[in-house]
Amino acid sequence: MTETTPRPEVKDAALGRALPEGYPDDEGGPSGGKRAFDPIVIAAILVSVAFVLIAIVYPVGSVIREALSPDAIPVFERYLTTVQNEIFVNTMVLGLAVASLGTFIAVVFAYVQVRVPKPRWVQMLIHVMALLPIVSPPFALAVSAISLFGRSGIITRDILGLRVDIYSWPDVAIPIVDIQVPPFGLTMVMALTFFPIAYIMLMGMMRALDPSLGEAAANLGASKWRVFRKVELPLLAPGIASAFLLLFVEALADLGNPLVLGGDYWVLASRMYIAIIGQYDLTAGSVLAVMLLVPALIVYFAHRYYANKASVVSVSGKPSGRHSEVKSRWVQWLLLGSVLAIVSLVIALYGTIVLGSFTKLLGVNHEFTLDHWRSILFGYGTKAVTDTVTLSAIATPIAGVLGVVVAFLVVRRRFLGRGALDFGVMLGIAIPGTIFGIGYLLAFNTPTEIAGFTIIPKLTGGAAMLGGAIAIAMVYVVRSAPGGLRTGVASLSQIDPTIEEASTSLGANQATTFRRITLPLIRPAFLAGLIYSFARSMTAISAVIFLTTPKVRVMTAQILNETENARYGNAFAYSVLLILIVLAAIGIMSLVVGTRTGAEQATESGGTR
Repeated sequence: MTETTPRPEVKDAALGRALPEGYPDDEGGPSGGKRAFDPIVIAAILVSVAFVLIAIVYPVGSVIREALSPDAIPVFERYLTTVQNEIFVNTMVLGLAVASLGTFIAVVFAYVQVRVPKPRWVQMLIHVMALLPIVSPPFALAVSAISLFGRSGIITRDILGLRVDIYSWPDVAIPIVDIQVPPFGLTMVMALTFFPIAYIMLMGMMRALDPSLGEAAANLGASKWRVFRKVELPLLAPGIASAFLLLFVEALADLGNPLVLGGDYWVLASRMYIAIIGQYDLTAGSVLAVMLLVPALIVYFAHRYYANKASVVSVSGKPSGRHSEVKSRWVQWLLLGSVLAIVSLVIALYGTIVLGSFTKLLGVNHEFTLDHWRSILFGYGTKAVTDTVTLSAIATPIAGVLGVVVAFLVVRRRFLGRGALDFGVMLGIAIPGTIFGIGYLLAFNTPTEIAGFTIIPKLTGGAAMLGGAIAIAMVYVVRSAPGGLRTGVASLSQIDPTIEEASTSLGANQATTFRRITLPLIRPAFLAGLIYSFARSMTAISAVIFLTTPKVRVMTAQILNETENARYGNAFAYSVLLILIVLAAIGIMSLVVGTRTGAEQATESGGTR
């Protein structure tokens, strides 16, 4: 009898573990099977690489090239002086303030959801209100905050009789270093806008903690507070650090909120907007973009480090037992009361948006009217609605498919540059959107030619192909594909590759195997990628605001325009309609794609026969 030589264990550096039997080997094919690199796989790699180079690397490189040009030297000197450098300092201080407050709110929300006993309806209310900012325009809360807490706000002036300057309070400096404190209104609104991202992450981590660790400490005599401080908090620390850095990146990149609520507090994103839209100074915009790009990438890499560390520390196996709940009544009421207070604030802010869309002028004339809705549905605002929905509907399936295809290549295939492809796609979310907006203006404002042949036509500007619609759709895909990529990688990493190997062994090609085997198995991840893509496309503002033309309009830019012109009723109506469209699209995609995996459907079908 011939003795079979066992296949040597193959380690994958990206996944950090040994690859299972049947995984593609170094030669490019599964062990004992067909070669992995058939023409379809090669085509997928080439298309993915071309997309990263054209849609991400080329525009960002154009910004860096413009910032390093001789014309940029005096601009750098101007913006690196003591006075102008305050813009950079303001950006960092605002990022730290928003990240700190947002992370703290997220920790409290997650802890209350996991550890504090409460009625089921209260748990659902907290969860829904925490997630609502994700599907709304990024500065919708800023507009309603002005109506409630501004100088002529309903609460501050009409109810409390106060005249609060929401744009600049408090006007103080941090001692010793003499740094201006960011406006409280801006900080609070941005924290409420972005904390749901950290909340989802931290709630999952808290539920994944092994309760036996806390039980062991309690059996040794440790109090609840000591168990939390000495056992659970160190395990959650990498996740908290990751959430903090993620919110810091979001705060650095945000454009809408600083424009609406910033007042005289200038940050890099808002100053870039003025340089491009107000002065059409692409060189100054590029210099500011590079000043924002460097800290954003540094923080993003730190976030990836802590995110990987958190996944190793907190999810070390299937938790055993149940998490102990908070027993102290006063602690329960303190935590739950704090969360419900924030939930009430969120309800008030969104209630203001809905109410304002049906009143003549909120805070002045509360007469019921449908004029704002007529304007956006049957008047000049109709084009913004149809263009946004159309472009988002086009970009969503492209971003979803691109995300799962690149995830499949990263997890299932081993080829030179695999890690670079993964990193290249993730740059779409690591780099602030304002940089992409400037990059597309620089890269695609004229046709790109090689040896006299037009390789890429003009894509931006009023005379561009389809009025700039292609460029906006490309930005939507660039900013959305990373969500599908990460969910796809997480899902594929949990599926045994021998299932796909069995399909190829029976003669199916890579396309058939991916369509009939892989995609049904990762259907929930694919659906999550589609939902993320559509919601992010509909609510995008930072990049696309530079690319809109009279031929192509988007709702978020229109909301900002209505806000700047004090037409708050129209802005509210746009915001409500946008939220309704996103929620309806989520429901439709859930019905069409389905949330169950192919394995779950097969099990259910076999059990009912």
